[in-house]
Amino acid sequence: MKKNDPVKNVIVVSDTHCGCQLGLCPETVKLDGGGTYQASSLQLKVLAWWNEFWNVWVPMVTHGEPYIIVVNGDAMDGNHHDAVTQITHNLADQQRIAEQILKPVIEKAVKYYHIRGTEAHVGKSGQNEEALARALGAVPDESGNCARWDLWLNLAGRRIHFTHHIGTTSSASYESTAVHKELVEAYVEAGRWGYEPPDIVVRSHRHRGYKIEIATKNGLGIAIITPGWQLKTPFVYKLLSGRSGTPQIGGILIRLGDEDGLYTRTFTKELSRPKEEII
Repeated sequence: MKKNDPVKNVIVVSDTHCGCQLGLCPETVKLDGGGTYQASSLQLKVLAWWNEFWNVWVPMVTHGEPYIIVVNGDAMDGNHHDAVTQITHNLADQQRIAEQILKPVIEKAVKYYHIRGTEAHVGKSGQNEEALARALGAVPDESGNCARWDLWLNLAGRRIHFTHHIGTTSSASYESTAVHKELVEAYVEAGRWGYEPPDIVVRSHRHRGYKIEIATKNGLGIAIITPGWQLKTPFVYKLLSGRSGTPQIGGILIRLGDEDGLYTRTFTKELSRPKEEII
């Protein structure tokens, strides 16, 4: 790769929910009071997948070339909905956990952008995620904020739009509806005001990987949802699509290929169902 060549690879992760007993976590966490938290066996399994993602999968799908990282929201779990699943309600502790997880991988990237997630998790106006992104050195926006609500990324003339939220559903039968709608509405808004439309829209929030593609003049228009890095929470057990389902863990690549244009790849791992009780 020559010095002035554009970076062709974007790696996107989201929903690490650091600070939750079900979120992504280092093996050992030192807390503000001087005590320690030891990651559970399931957290250690997810951590092993995190390491596989960055150390094996990313080098393979990027062909060892440089890449940009986008953290697409909900890096921390926060203190939300009267939940008691947090490791600690001390948000300084939660930020240190997120820094411990993210800093080593961000240091390997050409650039790092951070998107603000759900206010219940990352504070009003995403203030806690702003503090995290600033500590980790995210590229600031026009206002100087290091965590932003959305990002327009121009990858060698191809436009990608990132924001955290997307509509959800309790039924797997309608999982594609909001994803397709997101892409169509992006086209409508671009046409309405005379902007170039996005080639790809990236969303998160659902903790479930999903993608739709439609034909366009640039080859394909893509709407893609990132998997998350959080285990199944009490809230998920209430959802129709989650009651019998298992967590989807992973992240995505967006790559500008030499011959096949802009495309995506998804790394997804799935936890096994609970052990059957044989009578």
